[in-house]
Amino acid sequence: MIAAPILEAKNQAKATVVVILLGPPGAGKGTQAGILSKTLQVPHISTGDLLRANVKEGTSLGKKAKGYMDAGKLVPDDLILDMLFDRVSAPDCEKGYILDGFPRTLAQAEAYHKRLGSLAKTIAINLELSDDTIVERLENRLVCSGCSAPYHLITSPPKKEGSCNHCESPLIKRSDDQEEVIRKRLTVYHNQTAPLITYYSKEKSLKGVSCNRSIDAILQEILDYLREVYQEIKGS
Repeated sequence: MIAAPILEAKNQAKATVVVILLGPPGAGKGTQAGILSKTLQVPHISTGDLLRANVKEGTSLGKKAKGYMDAGKLVPDDLILDMLFDRVSAPDCEKGYILDGFPRTLAQAEAYHKRLGSLAKTIAINLELSDDTIVERLENRLVCSGCSAPYHLITSPPKKEGSCNHCESPLIKRSDDQEEVIRKRLTVYHNQTAPLITYYSKEKSLKGVSCNRSIDAILQEILDYLREVYQEIKGS
């Protein structure tokens, strides 16, 4: 499903809006971000993909990040933010962009908004799903080894078994999509995310969306909310 644009292009261009998709692994952030990107006509940016691309392309930021990774260390938030702001300075981000899974911690959120300043309107969408449902989802998840497109053996299987619909690369199961690993990741997620929910709630920029429904129903609720926000910006 690809919905009609929220505002006419001439009106949407007046607004710089950053949509931040929060939510546990398996809630569907990547799926919703991809559809929203086409609907809003703004880029979908995953900091994980951004990090991997910088390392692969051997950029100056990528080389710095690789040094930490090769040493078995976490890439510092400042370096991730440097990559992010380098990316969003591109012309295609002028109207805004969609952040998938970032920020993950309160420290990242505070650092991001300090750099962003008042240059954009930010909206945080929290995709909500129970832990048991997440475990069931992730155990049946596949991802394209070429373009990283997501699939699910039950809800969104590929047209051809084991092959990506888009680039025909082989589909793989991530090594961390095992129940024991998933539950550990969820524990970390909940510990990190609770402060983020409080942070964006205080900023009055948080919208909770239940994800125990179809992709289209989830998308429709998000779009209805974004329409309200865009109309407010248009009228301001």
